[in-house]
Parts: sequence; structure tokens; C-alpha cells
Amino acid sequence: MDKRWLLLIALTLGAIIALIAYGPIPQWLDYHNFADQRGMWGIPNFLNVITNVPFFFIGAYGMWRSVKNWSQRPDITARLIPVVLFFGIFIVSFGSGYYHWKPTNATLVWDRLPMTLMFMPLFALIIYDFISKDAGKWAFLISVPLGLFSIWYWNYTESIGAGDLRIYAMVQFFPLVAGPLILWLWPKKVPYLKNIIWLVVYYILAKLFEEFDDEVFNTIFIMSGHSIKHLFGAFALYHASEVVWGWEKSLE
Repeated sequence: MDKRWLLLIALTLGAIIALIAYGPIPQWLDYHNFADQRGMWGIPNFLNVITNVPFFFIGAYGMWRSVKNWSQRPDITARLIPVVLFFGIFIVSFGSGYYHWKPTNATLVWDRLPMTLMFMPLFALIIYDFISKDAGKWAFLISVPLGLFSIWYWNYTESIGAGDLRIYAMVQFFPLVAGPLILWLWPKKVPYLKNIIWLVVYYILAKLFEEFDDEVFNTIFIMSGHSIKHLFGAFALYHASEVVWGWEKSLE
């Protein structure tokens, strides 16, 4: 077997073993206690809700363009990856807005579910373009259902009092580690490499502002860390769309 595959398999197994050893990860309820709970115009948690609007436009434009260019992509996997990705971006504007309107575990499901439709197709795209079309096809067919299953599993375990986010954690964070490894092990000149780098940078910034929600709000008062997280998330998804268009152009 190709040694590059051995490294990728070792990373995957290592992540799975680490999560099994760590044990169940429940959703802590303090997560819903955001720093900025100010309402405006009848909308509770106004800024946390309204900062989801950019996702609507990125997703809507992306779906329109990916359907318009459907026949230009060479196979069903290449055709579906952008559609599913931009559909996820589009519906997260509603799912995240709904969750931040009324933050609970029940509404959080509709925030996280669309996110899996963003993480997994983008990861499959990288595998498709850098490793092989067949590998990308199987990555897409396996990872998208796995992402959806991770939300069902977490929601189910919460309902029986044994909440467990481990599979969702794998879905969210594993591509951030495996993606750069794939780019390194299967080097290829692509027109969208800088967009991948910016995507990762903005995503890390988004997670940092999410982590320091209270501290940011108590420092600047205008916006909380979580609201700024949404804006950095939008920048990340803009670069995700540029990855798709660059990849699409390379397929012509």
C-alpha cells in the first residue's frame, strides 16, 4: 500500500481511538448563555441572529451557480459536491438564526445539521482533486451521511440523558487536520490553494472569537465574540466558494 495512505489511515485511526478513550462529550448548557442577549425590533439576541444573513447570500448565489454549471462538471460526484455545500451554507442562515433566536439543545440541532453539509463536501472536494476522483467519490458518499448521522446520534444521546458529541467533533475537526496533510502528501498546483489557506485562517479566527465571546463583548461592547464569529465564518465561506469555483474551472 502507498505509504501516504498508511499515514492518512493512521491519522484516522488515531483520532477515532483518542475519542473512544476520551469518553462521551455532553453538550454543556452554559454554551447557550451568550454574552450579547440584547434584543432589537422584536428580535431576541439580535446581533447573533442577524449576523447569519451573509450565509443566505453566499449559499443562494452558490446554489444558483453550481446548478447553472451542472453539466460542465465531469461526473455526478463533481456535480453534487458544490450543490450540497452551498445548500448547507444557505440553510445554515435559517438554522443558525433559529437557534440564536431561542438557544436550546433542541434548536442547536438545526444550527449544526447544515454545518455538516459544509464540512463534508468540502473535504470530499479536496480528496477528489488531490488524491483521485474515485477516492473523492467514496469520501463524499461516506462523509455526508456520517455528518448527518453525527447530529442524529448527538441529539439521540441527549434525549436519553447521555449526550455525546464525539462523532460531531470528528466531523468538524478531523478535516482541519487531514486536509492539510492531504495537500502535503499529494502536492498539486491548483488555482485555489490561497483560498484554502484563508478559509482555514478565518475559520480558526471564528473559533477563537466564539471561545472568547464574553471577553470580547465586555471589552468592545458593540458586538460579542459570537457575533464576530459569524462574520469571520462568512469570510471563510466566501473563500470556500472561491475554492469551488477555482476547482470547477480546473475541471474544464
